Amino acid sequence: MAEHAAPDSPTDALILALYPQVKRMARDLRWRYGASETLRSTALVNECFLKLRHMHAFADEAHFLRTAARAMRQVLVNHAAARQAAKRGGGVVAEAFEDDLPVIYWESDERLIALDAALARLASYAPRLAELVELRFFGGYAESEIARLLDCSERTVRRDWVKAKALLLVDLAEEGPAVAA
Repeated sequence: MAEHAAPDSPTDALILALYPQVKRMARDLRWRYGASETLRSTALVNECFLKLRHMHAFADEAHFLRTAARAMRQVLVNHAAARQAAKRGGGVVAEAFEDDLPVIYWESDERLIALDAALARLASYAPRLAELVELRFFGGYAESEIARLLDCSERTVRRDWVKAKALLLVDLAEEGPAVAA
């Protein structure tokens, strides 16, 4: 994205101002997910911003960043679904992701799609927990950053993170051995 281009709208101005931060999010996600060469960090950011440009306005920078994390989730899940459909039977196993997340999340396109479905179910009854997962997992934000974005304490973020992980693990385990094995 050209740094010298004049923004046409408030959304364009936010995109220009936050491009480096969203690019970092995309680079981290691509590394963790092991996305193929067809989904480079720049491509992920560009697809994310194409989704965001259709939004009319954002309340503030935090709203924009939360929405960017959600857009990246959608792009990654769509990419995984396309790869899975192309391979007729699952994705390639990625290297293990070193974090406090259970191993099941990044092993294959199938599991990423299962996580997305579990996250959608979580959002239906605990939207704040689902948003926290999006920010932490797909946005790559630290607890302090999430606390600022969600306007709550770091202690609340830690407590909700434990709760969200537990609920997602239960949900994924109930989906059967193809998802939780």
